Amino acid sequence: MLKVENLTVNYGYINALNNVNFEVNKGEIITLIGGNGAGKTTTLMSISNLVAKESGRLTFKGADITNLPPHKLVKMGLSHVPEGRKIFPALTVYENLIAGSLGNTDLKKPQINELVQKMYQLFPRLKERCDQGGGTLSGGEQQMLAIARGLMMDPDIIMLDEPSLGLAPIIVEEIFELILKIRDEGKTVLLIEQNASMALSIADRGYVLETGRVVLEGTGKELLNNSDVQKAYLGD
Repeated sequence: MLKVENLTVNYGYINALNNVNFEVNKGEIITLIGGNGAGKTTTLMSISNLVAKESGRLTFKGADITNLPPHKLVKMGLSHVPEGRKIFPALTVYENLIAGSLGNTDLKKPQINELVQKMYQLFPRLKERCDQGGGTLSGGEQQMLAIARGLMMDPDIIMLDEPSLGLAPIIVEEIFELILKIRDEGKTVLLIEQNASMALSIADRGYVLETGRVVLEGTGKELLNNSDVQKAYLGD
């Protein structure tokens, strides 16, 4: 579904990504793990064409999207939930969800209403707080809202950047259970995470990024059991 080939990104004289290659198949949860500054967020920003690329090629559903503007990517079915949630605090939960559907102009009112109800089923807490301002929600609820808003455009693939960041362990577990449910609903997930053990435990496959390079790849289970990964990211 998504193929990244020889992706290189520079920030001035700093080489943020260096010939990164990976692919995401339909129906998979793929995770990119790595420490701070490894290039995880830059990878997602590059796929969404929010940062300039030095070189490389991106294909999505067989089409070349290397230089496609972000709004056209959204229309094609690629959703990006950025790090830090970035919900609209002054809008209600319901209004935040409706805002998420605006990227897909093919959606008509009945489909949008159907998607809202689907989000309420997937995230019951959002239904309870549908008339509350986004800014009044807890951190975990805001993260749920950010993910739900990303799903409101009915994407084929959803890219999640650090969904567990700053959340209590019990909420982190809830978020990861929700990611599995999203995959079971037929979505493909590209997950960026610092919580490597949680990410690898739900991922079909994973890639390890270090200083802008992919240094390891394998199934989630293989990487969980890899001694180098354990030492570097799992605290063993």
